Amino acid sequence: MTTVLIVVAHPDDAEIAMGMRIHWYARNGARVHVHCLTTGTPDPSGTQIRQEECMAAASLLGIDTYTFSSIPDTRFVEHRGAIHTALSNLFRDTRPDVVYTHYPDDQHLDHATTASQVTAAALRETANLRYFRSPYSIGFEPTLVFMGTPELLHTKQKALQCFASQQQLDMDLFQRLAEVTYRQFVHHRVTARFPAQTNCAELFRIARQVEFAESS
Repeated sequence: MTTVLIVVAHPDDAEIAMGMRIHWYARNGARVHVHCLTTGTPDPSGTQIRQEECMAAASLLGIDTYTFSSIPDTRFVEHRGAIHTALSNLFRDTRPDVVYTHYPDDQHLDHATTASQVTAAALRETANLRYFRSPYSIGFEPTLVFMGTPELLHTKQKALQCFASQQQLDMDLFQRLAEVTYRQFVHHRVTARFPAQTNCAELFRIARQVEFAESS
């Protein structure tokens, strides 16, 4: 069984960036583990509501395990040591086959710090590392375009609706972005050959991918 580990800075980061991809993994037999480095508040004790929202979204998307560290929100830079310790334990316990995290060049310091720390750990501990685009990513150029389906997009939207405490989540905007975002990177002659009902996407950048030759 493939183990997919997604490490994010905040609650809802994984669902926004790759909710369709998560649900696709789960439906195809992968074990999906999401780890959030903060509970979504500067107070290390966290807020129960943010964690409950994550667990509700996890149930819809098929996430097997959703865990949290207690790094204070917006204060990742001064807590690099704690993040390193949390990630060392996480990678030891999960032994993932593929890791996803934030794209390193990001305007949000929590995202950028998460990306740099996960990259350092992942390149030592796992074969495959991929970055997803966050709303504040800078200069993101995808090398992997995951084309979803209306059903996958609908499930992603339902998962995002679980985060009722986050008033800034605009569901209509996320749907429109999913339906058009790939067109700036994929030539129209290519998109014209896509299967029917394949008209929404999530974008990723491959940091490292290891493939093995099959035995003859």
